[in-house]
Formats: sequence, structure tokens, C-alpha cells
Amino acid sequence: MTEGLTIRPATALDWDAIHSIFEQVVREGETYAYPMSLTSDDARDLWMEQPPGLTVVAEIDGKIVGTAKMGPNRPGHGDHIGTASFMVDATARGAGVGRRLGAYVIDWHRRRGFEGIQFNAVVASNAAAVHLWTSLGFEIVGTVPNAFRSPRFGRVGLHVMFLAL
Repeated sequence: MTEGLTIRPATALDWDAIHSIFEQVVREGETYAYPMSLTSDDARDLWMEQPPGLTVVAEIDGKIVGTAKMGPNRPGHGDHIGTASFMVDATARGAGVGRRLGAYVIDWHRRRGFEGIQFNAVVASNAAAVHLWTSLGFEIVGTVPNAFRSPRFGRVGLHVMFLAL
């Protein structure tokens, strides 16, 4: 399905499509600890990165099927390590969109001289994400037990994952 997929910087005009994916993912409640009561403006403030970060969209034939945001994990003395977050529309999951976004994010961080990428909270029960990130070279460097309330699995751990660049 990723044939014809392009990844490009998100613009303000993309927000409605991004928000549709954001709302879907947050409503599922299995991957992000965002409150379900976020307004569109609140969600935009969380997702649309400002420089030095970047938010991108993945699209096929003009339809946005995924999005990612990336940038420094921490300011100041921690800005040499990056971070990122990803969301893929339910209709496009399992088709390689997340892998393409992941490869884009890794390359983006490398080109900007980051020394590594840290994911702060990968839900342990999100087997697809854990598999994807480990297949791209990330390691689980720690797990906070019972730190996430999954509607489907109950209390599960949150992995901290890291990729040295």
C-alpha cells in the first residue's frame, strides 16, 4: 500500500485530516495517554511542532494516512537527543506507513546531527509498535510497570526505547 506514498511537512491546511487521525487514535485509548477531552486547538498545540521540530504527513493520492512529529527530546543540555510520535489512520495500518514514517524520522534526526532518538512512552501492549521500533534498531532501555491504563489490557508498562545515531 505504500506505493505512491509521499511524506512532506504538514501545513495548517492539513490540520483537519491530521485531527481526524489524532481523534481516532486517542479515542481508541491504546497508544497515547492524551485526555479524550482535548479540543481541536489543544490537540493542534500538542501535535504541530514548531522549529526546531517538525510535523509531517504521509499521503497516498492526496489522502493523508499518517502523521509524525519530531524534534529534540529535551531543551538545553538534552537537545542532542531527539524524539518522535506517530499516528496512522486505522484504514492504513499494517501496510508499511508507520515503517516509512519511522525511516523518515530516523533520517531527519541523522541529517540534523542528533546523537540518538528516545521514545519516552511506548505502550508495552502495542505489539505492532514495539516490533516496528525494534526492527528499526531501537532497544527497550527500561519499562515503567503499570504506567498506562489500556482499555483492552488493563494496566500495562510503558517502554522507554532508544536508538543511537
